[in-house]
Amino acid sequence: MWKHKSEEIILILTFLLLISNLCWLMSPKRVKECNNDKKNIQIFLLAGQSNMAGRGGAIKKSIGGNTTEVWDGFLPKECKPNKKILRFNAAQKWEEAHEPMNYGIDCLVSCALGPGMAFANEILKKDSEFDVIGLVPCARGGTGIYRWRRGSYAYDDLIRRAKSAEKDGGTIRALLWYHGEGDMRTKNGSSSYKSNFEKFVHDLRSDLQSPNLPILLAVLPYPKKPFEGPYIEELRAAQMGINISNVIKFDAKGLEMGRDGIHLTTPAQVQLGRMFAHAFLSLKNFRSRTTFSFYKFFPSNIFS
Repeated sequence: MWKHKSEEIILILTFLLLISNLCWLMSPKRVKECNNDKKNIQIFLLAGQSNMAGRGGAIKKSIGGNTTEVWDGFLPKECKPNKKILRFNAAQKWEEAHEPMNYGIDCLVSCALGPGMAFANEILKKDSEFDVIGLVPCARGGTGIYRWRRGSYAYDDLIRRAKSAEKDGGTIRALLWYHGEGDMRTKNGSSSYKSNFEKFVHDLRSDLQSPNLPILLAVLPYPKKPFEGPYIEELRAAQMGINISNVIKFDAKGLEMGRDGIHLTTPAQVQLGRMFAHAFLSLKNFRSRTTFSFYKFFPSNIFS
């Protein structure tokens, strides 16, 4: 009897802890410096699959007798909060940005570190003209490219959040896209990726009434075992073959994978964020260019 009551108490306490964490993470944090400058927010949409949602530092932990993934809490200096970086949370309110960036959008306990904060901090470091950066997380883990068609939940939610984020006068500057982990597993997914992605870009620009919206596209790196991605070459070729104006591609080959062989480690997420930043900043110098690799600028020992 006492054993069962003890288990009930533990479950209740665990539930209350999760609820309190959720309330803390979801509650908007006032950023006084930005209250009167919403019209100047430079908005970036973050979309794709689980690596964009953030799995850096995800570890398995037993909670209430169940094993789940939680963030280890390690925060690199490149991902520290900054009063000039905001996050559009699940309640569609601007708050001071913090990791886990995608919390409440696609995941709860299992959310971990993604590329968003490293991206924004690198932009502010390299370009002083940016006043306030607004990050709008919209990533959805496990979504094939077909689940980003107009009319799907992932796509429609992206459009809703984007329009809501700019309603106070902010300007959408670009969409960051890291996607394809699921499509590399099937022949149909990889072979149809190019046409599906081009349709996605066309619809996105049309629905946001932004015909030249920059799209920053990471060409996926190679996975490692135990993950099976038999059509990775076809998927990479499809991504490299995308030829649309203002779609800026960069090769993420070489980024470090975690033990599962597909999710990026924390250092790799930092590298990815910086790659996205350099891709965006390159728009000042050109509007269309062939694929190039940033990995040479980020040797594997840069974070050691």
